[in-house]
Amino acid sequence: MSFSKVAVLGLGKVGHLAAELLSEAGFAVTGIDAREVSGCPFPTRKTDLTDTAALKAILKDQEAVLSCLPYHLNIGVSTVAHGLGLHYFDLTEDVPTTKHIRELAKTSKGIMAPQCGLAPGYVGIVGAYLADMFDKVRSIRLRVGALPQNPTGLLGYAFNWSPEGVVNEYLNDCEVIEEGVLKTVSAMEWLETIYIDGVKLEAFTTSGGLGTMCETYADKIENLDYKTMRYPGHVELMNFFFHELLMRENREAAGKILTHAKPPVDEDVVYVHVAAEGWTEDQLKRKEYVRAYYPLDIAGRRRTAIAWTTSASVVAVIEMVQAGKLPQRGFLKQEEIPLLPYLDTRTGHYYTVGHKGRHG
Repeated sequence: MSFSKVAVLGLGKVGHLAAELLSEAGFAVTGIDAREVSGCPFPTRKTDLTDTAALKAILKDQEAVLSCLPYHLNIGVSTVAHGLGLHYFDLTEDVPTTKHIRELAKTSKGIMAPQCGLAPGYVGIVGAYLADMFDKVRSIRLRVGALPQNPTGLLGYAFNWSPEGVVNEYLNDCEVIEEGVLKTVSAMEWLETIYIDGVKLEAFTTSGGLGTMCETYADKIENLDYKTMRYPGHVELMNFFFHELLMRENREAAGKILTHAKPPVDEDVVYVHVAAEGWTEDQLKRKEYVRAYYPLDIAGRRRTAIAWTTSASVVAVIEMVQAGKLPQRGFLKQEEIPLLPYLDTRTGHYYTVGHKGRHG
């Protein structure tokens, strides 16, 4: 079902930019936030986003919903969208939230597409693209790091992303496939060293980044995992903070302490390192997709790398659904989205112009 009216819930950096990109792509956008937001190139409305009745009233004339809200609000939003028969998109990395949306998708009239951000999202699309190059694939490794270009202090970090999301992924258990077995491992483990453009990084397990890939590749692959990349020394300090100081027992306070100490920066970089190994004509080969994404000027304003990579990812998916290039109802897995048509959308094209990298 073709559609044009999209409600964007949550007008922070990512939500505001996503709404602008949707407007540029020709959608009729309504921005909705819990606070008054003015000066937007699209109409905005204020509402209590935790009030189901208020949400129903404000969404009843829409055709699609994009939630850029904290993950814990998306169960309520997706339930309302499902009840109204709307297409639903979000950026969540939260596993229980996604399970709830999958249940809704069994009886949905529109597409139910969570996990449409950077990771899960874009990197899963890339991982599946590389895996498809092999007759038989043996491993897929996904690595992402959203970092300050010019790190300071021992942590070498800045909270350009939601503190709730970061704390969640640092503490929740992680799904992996190891030697053909689906299992759960602790976050902030399996430490490894990676170099991108000569920059030394460390990578370690974090939750949620694989989305539904473990299910998709079960019984088809020997090894599949997702790790976050940081500057060296970061994970040791985070383990000390959360586990030795017991900050894991108070996630909200942990997020406040970390964002107070390491506020967002304008000059950031998003590193992506995706690799797949497998056999083609009985030869074992490795394919890599390595990128460094930097801030871009979009719609007359400088946008951070993490803001535009996350926003562009979900808007490209919405464009593909609107154009009939993806299913129109049911649950959408990110790894089912073809990479090249995705990059060929108006918004997905930013991924081809906003990076320095190589593809082998």
